[in-house]
This record gives sequence, C-alpha cells and structure tokens, in this order.
Amino acid sequence: MTRKVSGPEIERVIQLLGRLPGLGPRSARKAALALIKRRNDLLVPLSEALADAVAKIVECGTCGNLDTVSPCSICQDSRRDTSLIVVVEEVGDLWALERAGVVNGLYHVLGGHLSPLDGIGPDRLNIARLIERAGSGTVKEIVLALNATVEGQSTAHYLTEQLAPTGIIVSRLAQGVPVGGELDYLDEGTLAAAIKSRRRM
Repeated sequence: MTRKVSGPEIERVIQLLGRLPGLGPRSARKAALALIKRRNDLLVPLSEALADAVAKIVECGTCGNLDTVSPCSICQDSRRDTSLIVVVEEVGDLWALERAGVVNGLYHVLGGHLSPLDGIGPDRLNIARLIERAGSGTVKEIVLALNATVEGQSTAHYLTEQLAPTGIIVSRLAQGVPVGGELDYLDEGTLAAAIKSRRRM
C-alpha cells in the first residue's frame, strides 16, 4: 500500500502533470515539487499564463493552427506565398518548420494521421477543408510534410488520390540522410529512403 505524503491539491497537480507526454509519475512529482517550491516566480505566473491560454487560444478556422486569432497570424501574413500549402500532421510539426524558417507558404494541420486500427478515418481529420482550399484557384502546389511512418505514408497516399482531380502539384518531403548524419548510425529504412530519393549532382 502506497502512503500519500501530500494533500489532495498537490496530488491533483502531480496527476495532471503526469498526463503530459514524456512525463511519468516520477517526473511529474519532481516537476510539481519544483513548481511548488518556486511558487511566486514560477507557479503563479504559470497558472496565470495557463488561464490566459484557456481564455484566448483558438484553432484557426482556415489551417488548424493554434493562435489567439482566427484566421491565425500565419494565414493573415501578406508576405506568405498563397500558392503553396504545406500539410502537416500536428501543430507541433508546423512549429518545427517555422523554427527552421524553411517555409514561406501557408500550412494545413490535419490533426493526426489515418489509422484504421485506432478508428481514425478521413472524417476524423481536417481533410475536407484541405480539399476545399485546394479548389480555391490560388493554390499551385501542396507539399505533404507528413511523418515517415507507415501511417504517415498511407495518409500521404490517400491525400494524393483525393487531390488528383484538382490538377495541383502534390509533392512530398525528401526523406533520407539528415544533415550531419553518419551512414553508420542510420537505420536501414532511412538508408533505403536516401537511395530512392537520390538526385543528380
């Protein structure tokens, strides 16, 4: 029998933190203790920021990004190339591409990938809105920046079929050797993709 060493308020904080990705029970306890010990300079500002986020953050009605306005600031940016849409699985993928500064077009967040075993079909993803955007007349290319997993590849295949009638160019990210990667440390799948994605110098 495990004895409780703290009150229900602290236990609730630990349980909620434990639901976050990458945080198990032990990590959640450590994080909760750190927050509580630094109540004034960490816990209070964090609780205020979270309350603010709950009140103000919305999902962009155009692309599915998270922002405080809809359409989001990316969709409203007049400097963006509106003829290019980069499709990603999750908002985190969009943020990663933005941090890298490699996309000057617009985005579309699917909200996951197709996974029949988990009951996730096309109707559970933001696909209908993508098809609608593709038919707007301004889009010339759609880049499928999906994860290099079986689910990501099957989702890309499905989207390619759905977008075929639009006549828009549909491309995928090149997959293979990462910058700075040594061949000896790469898995067979990555090496195979690198060979298949080779191009002339």
